[in-house]
Parts: sequence; structure tokens; C-alpha cells
Amino acid sequence: MKPRQKTVAALIVVEAGALARWVPLLANRLARDWGADVRIRLAGGPSDNSALMTLLSLERMVLHRSRPRWSDRIDRAEIADRAEADAAPAYDVVVDLRHDTAEIWPADTLVLQPRFNGATGEAALAAALFFGGTPYVEISAARGDGDARIAASGMASLEAAEGVGGAMEAVWSRVIPLIVKAHNIFGASAQLADPASRDVRQISTANIARYGARTVAQAAARAAYRLCCHAPHWRVGWRRAVEGSDVWSRHDLGGGQWQVLTDPGDHFYADPFPFSRAGQDYLFFEDLDHKTGKGVISVAAFGDGGEPGDAQVVLEEPWHLSYPFLIEEEGEVYMIPEASLSGEISIYRATAFPSGWRKEAVLVSGVEAADATVIRHGGRYWMFAVVRDGVGGYSDTLAIWHAQALFGPWKPHSGNPLLVDDRCARPAGNMVVRAGALWRPVQDCRNGYGAALGLARVDRLTTRSFGQTVETVLRPCAEWPGRKLHTLNGNGRIETIDGSVIRPKMKLLAGFVENRFAPGAQ
Repeated sequence: MKPRQKTVAALIVVEAGALARWVPLLANRLARDWGADVRIRLAGGPSDNSALMTLLSLERMVLHRSRPRWSDRIDRAEIADRAEADAAPAYDVVVDLRHDTAEIWPADTLVLQPRFNGATGEAALAAALFFGGTPYVEISAARGDGDARIAASGMASLEAAEGVGGAMEAVWSRVIPLIVKAHNIFGASAQLADPASRDVRQISTANIARYGARTVAQAAARAAYRLCCHAPHWRVGWRRAVEGSDVWSRHDLGGGQWQVLTDPGDHFYADPFPFSRAGQDYLFFEDLDHKTGKGVISVAAFGDGGEPGDAQVVLEEPWHLSYPFLIEEEGEVYMIPEASLSGEISIYRATAFPSGWRKEAVLVSGVEAADATVIRHGGRYWMFAVVRDGVGGYSDTLAIWHAQALFGPWKPHSGNPLLVDDRCARPAGNMVVRAGALWRPVQDCRNGYGAALGLARVDRLTTRSFGQTVETVLRPCAEWPGRKLHTLNGNGRIETIDGSVIRPKMKLLAGFVENRFAPGAQ
């Protein structure tokens, strides 16, 4: 009989004035992942958070329309079941969320603390977001009052965030898994980094007045834009691949003019994956109807003249589909489309290529995963995807699974999440091997979803480690004008990218804009 494992005693310390909706969510996650008895202590702290409260109240009215946010204040009664007992135990782990961290803990207590651009506490997070965008998040770790080291770090995506309150929620949603990871890494005696130290500005009432006026104006502008234009409107670019002149060889978008795959205007096309079968080329892509906001998978076959034909829908589910990743195995063609709303990563087999597909298996269940990308490398299969747990951005948290066969069983990487980084976590197409090195295209979402495309060299990929280096970042340019760029694929015969443009809902204006942003237009 196995000896019964001791229950981890954990404490979350938070300033009474910063008791927000996210704190009990953190406690629940730690209780689940650590098998811990988690208690919450309310401590004293900075008394003047009126500027932040004013800012959050303004956003609640203008942006959030009183929808619940993780930054919302909660009453002490809502954490009564986790309140610290009078006779407190000796804690194994303390998660300290305060700005003032002068308390001395017992030598054998692991103290974890989130830092935002090197500073601690909720006010530091809010100020970092208010003045400079997403902060560099670090989880410092120390035994007792010993020297702190950084055990986990990352940068959250703000692509889905509205205002500072929404951004705080996005960051906190990534702080939680980073705290879990820091605990695991510290216990494994992994190599830790020294913490950064940076100055933090303070939010003032004058700042908020200017911010409020700007926020109202921006909200009105966005509403007008959505009224007049399809937002966003993605389009697919393709060209014949020429050895030595493709994107992977040049590390830029030159080397030949891109052609735009014609769309019907009230649909957009994105996530193109070219595929060759029996000597013919096909282009699979996401096909989204602007009226419903739901994507399906369509295909266009290339004719004898070398041009793609009309789009044909080949796969539809009750949920949104995109990113039709394709792989051939023992003569069969399989598709692993993005279907995050289903809570699964599923694989489909072509029963009558290219139009007939049947769901064959669920590779990973119970996960909100996007853009699963598989490669055979080093004697096993690897699957890369970004994951989230219902909150925060869609593009910053990289998870990897590995298997001995395409149909699994798929095992999660021991270091998941491997990355929390809005610049280089999300897959952007097929991985390639060039000059013996493994490369992956990645989405750079630092300035918004799909804003740029990175070319990342994979330096380490084992069941216990992962490392990559982004060598090049590509953005829309003269060769591919528009507003965004977020997918790169090729099959040796055809090379594809995509991006978004302004697409007015009025057909006359739409034609003018399309000509203005056509590749090669002067």
C-alpha cells in the first residue's frame, strides 16, 4: 500500500483593498493542482487605491457594460470558507500578492510572488498596463527570507482585452499557471534567473481624466468601424514556389508577386494550407461567413491553367472551425482543424479527397486548444498548440504533446506550459527542416492578434525541454500590403500567406479598397 501523501498547506496573502474576484479562482486552481489546503489571509496595505477604482468603474460603464471581471472587488464573505484559521498551520507554500513584502517566513516555507516589470502588487500591474502595455511577468521564489530567484516568467497576450480591467484579467489568467509552474520548477531544482528591478509609475486622477475621454472616443470609433466594415476581413495570398526564393530561404516576403484568392466579400478566407495529391494542387482554408461569425473548412482546386477554382465547403461542425492542418500517413490524408470550442483536438480522415472527411479520433480531450500543428521529428510525433482556460488571450500559452504514433496516445510535455509569450507561442503553419535545423512559423501578437509573423528556430525539443529562437519577424509590406500577417505554409509547389484588409460593407467602396491594397499596387 502506498503511503498517504501529506496535504500541502498553502496560504495566499493579499491586501484587503485588493481582494478581487481572481483571488478565490487562484485558490481553487492551487487546491486542484497541488492537492492543497489553501487559505487566504487579508493583510493591510496601501490605503489610496482610489485612482484605480475610478478607472475600473469608468471602464465598467463604457467598455464592459457591467459584465463581471476578475478585477471586480468581492466581499470577505465570499472567501469565508478559505479564511485563515486563528491557529494557523506551518505553511509549505505562501503566494504573496502584496506590494509590501517585508514579512519574514520560516526557513522551510516556499514563498512565491508575482512581479510585473520587476514590481509587486496590484497597483504595479495596473500601472504597467496603463502606461506601457503588457508587462513582463515573473514569479519569484525563495525559501523563507532567503534570496529570491525567478522560477517562471512570461508575457500575456492582450488581444482580447478591453481596457485596463480586461488586461488585468488577461495577465492574472496567465499568472495562475506560472505560479503552478514556478512551484514545480523550484522543487525540481531547475536553474533559476535573478529577478529584474524596474521603476513603476503611479496612476493619477489627471491620467484617468485624459484616459476617459480617449476611451469614450475610441469606443465610438470602433462601433462606427464595425457598422461600416467587416471586421476583421482576412484574405489569402498564394504564389508558385521557386527554390531559393521562398519565404524560408529569403526570410522576407519578396521573391515573386503574391496573388489574392478571390473571396465573395461577405466571407473571409484565412489559414491557407496547400496540399498536393495525385499530381494536383489543392488549397484548404478557413471560410468564415461574416453574418454568422462561424468558420468552416473549404478547398479550392488548382486547374490546368494554374489558377485556383471556386471554393467548396468540405467540413462543417456545430462549432467554429479554422486552421485545417493536413498530414499524410501511410497513404491516407488526415486533417486536424482548430476546433477549440469543442474542447478537443480531433483528427479527420479523407474518405473521398478532397471533399469527404470523417472524424476518426480525439487526440486530446478536455482542452481549449488552437492551431494544433504536428511534425514527425527525432523518432516521435510532436504536436504544438496554444491553450487557454476560458479567460485571457488566445495566443500566448504554448503546450506540446508527444506520441510514438499519429493516433497516440498523446502525452503532455513535462514542462507545459512551455511558453507564456504573446510574440512567439502560437503556431502559424507547418514546421519545416532547413539545413538540418527545425523551424516553426509563429504568430507575433504583441501589437494585436495576427499583427506579424515570426520565423523561429527550434534549438531544443525533448520530452523534458524545449527552446527556440525567433530569427526574423515579418510584417505587412509593399509585397503584401494590408494590416496583418499570421500564417505561412507551403507544399514545395505552392507557397501561401494570409493577412487582413479594411473591407467596407458597401460593394462600391469594397472594390476601391481591394484595388488599393492589391499586391503590386502603386
